[in-house]
Amino acid sequence: MSRLFTALVFALALAFAGTACAASKIEEIVSPGGIKAWLVRDNTVPLLSLDYAFTGGANADPADKPGLAHMVGALLDEGAGDLDSRTFQERMEEKAIQLGFTAARDQFRGSLRSLSANLGEAENLLRLALTAPRFDEEPVARIRDQLQAQVLRATTSPNDIASKRWWAEAFPDHPYGRPGHGTAESLALITVDDLKAYVRNTFARDTLTIGIVGDIDVEGAGRLIDRIFGALPAKANLTPVPDVAMHGLGERIVVNLDVPQTVISFGGPGLGRSDPDFFAAYLVNHIYGGGSMTSRLYHEVREKRGLAYGVRTSLVWMDHANITSGGTATRADKAGETLAIIEEETRRMAAEGPTQEELDKAKAYLKGSYALSFDTSSKIAGQLVQIQLDKLGIDYPERRGAMLDAVTLADARRVAKRLLDTKLLTLVVGRAQGPSKTN
Repeated sequence: MSRLFTALVFALALAFAGTACAASKIEEIVSPGGIKAWLVRDNTVPLLSLDYAFTGGANADPADKPGLAHMVGALLDEGAGDLDSRTFQERMEEKAIQLGFTAARDQFRGSLRSLSANLGEAENLLRLALTAPRFDEEPVARIRDQLQAQVLRATTSPNDIASKRWWAEAFPDHPYGRPGHGTAESLALITVDDLKAYVRNTFARDTLTIGIVGDIDVEGAGRLIDRIFGALPAKANLTPVPDVAMHGLGERIVVNLDVPQTVISFGGPGLGRSDPDFFAAYLVNHIYGGGSMTSRLYHEVREKRGLAYGVRTSLVWMDHANITSGGTATRADKAGETLAIIEEETRRMAAEGPTQEELDKAKAYLKGSYALSFDTSSKIAGQLVQIQLDKLGIDYPERRGAMLDAVTLADARRVAKRLLDTKLLTLVVGRAQGPSKTN
C-alpha cells in the first residue's frame, strides 16, 4: 500500500506541476564540472523532471546491425553496477522512480522523474545505467526475444510496412533508410560487446543536452548533473553521418497485402528548422494537412467524401535531411481516388497558397495551442532539450508568437510553392492499383 500511495502522489504531482513551471524563467546553468543545462525552478510540488539527449541515436548503429541503439535503450534499466535486473527494477518501484530511454534517429534520449525525497536514489540509478550497464545474459536474451517478436509482428502491419519501406526508398544507403528497431536477423547478430561499445562511444559529455524542471535550486541542479553525468567520457566516438537528399520523388510503389484497408504514406523534401522560411512552411503545412480536422486535405478526403477517418501531414526536420511527411488509410477500392485528391490538393496549395482567412486561423491556433507543450513538468523538460537541440535560443518561447505573426500572406504563398511544388514519393500497402513499382 505504501508503494501504491507513493506512486499515486508522484502521478498527481506530475499532472499538476506544469502550470507553475510554464510561468517560470528558463535559466542556463553550468555545473561545477563544466556541464551546461537549462533549468526551470518550481518549488510548488516536491518533484523533479530531467530530460537529456546524446547525439547518435539509431544513426550510430553499425550498417549491418540496425536496432542496436533501440536494444540498448530497452536494456539500460535491466541491471547496472552491483544491481542485477530484479534489484534495479525493485529499487525504481519502491521509490516510484521513472527512467526512460529512447533511441531516435539523430539522438539517444532519456528521462528521469522522481519525487524530491527520492532524488538521491534516482540519480544513482540513472548514473549507473549510463556508466555501468551490466547487459547480463538473462535480460539480454529476454529483451532480444521481445524485440524480435515486435519486429516480426510489424512485418504484417500495413502501417509499419508502409513506414519502413518509405524510409528505405527515400534514403537508400543512408542511416535514415535503415529500420531503427532492427530486423529479427540484425537483432540476432547483436552481441554484448556491441551493446557495451555503443554505450562507450555514444554517451559522452560533449554531445549532451539537458533540461531540468522542478524543486531544485541552481547549486543543487549543478551537483545533480555532475553526479549523474560527470563520469561519462569527455568526447563521443561517432562515425560521421553525411547530409543526404531525398530519393524516389515521383515514384508510387505498391506493396501487395491482402487487407481490407489500404495504407498510404507520402512525402517530399522539407525545410530545416533554421531555414528563414520555416515558420511560413509551418503555417502552410498546418493549413495543407497538419491541422487535423481543419486542414484542406482533411476537408477534401474526410468531410466531403468520407474516404478516410483522417489524413495528416507533418514537417520533419532532422540533422541531415528534412522532409514533409503524410499518411492516411482508406478502403482498398478507394485508394486511387484518395491518392488523386491528395495530389490535386498538393498541386493547388503549391499554385495558389493559402487564403488570408486560413492564414489568420492557423496563426491563432498555433499560438494558442503552444501552451499545451508546457502543461506538465515532463513536457517542459522535453521542450527545454528540444529547443536547445534546434538551437532556437533560451528566449524562444517568448519570441515564437511574434515570429508566427510576422509571416505575411505573400510569404506563405511563396513558401507554399517552395514546399509543395514537387513530386512526391508515395508508398501504398494493400490492394490498390496503378503503381509504377509493385512488390
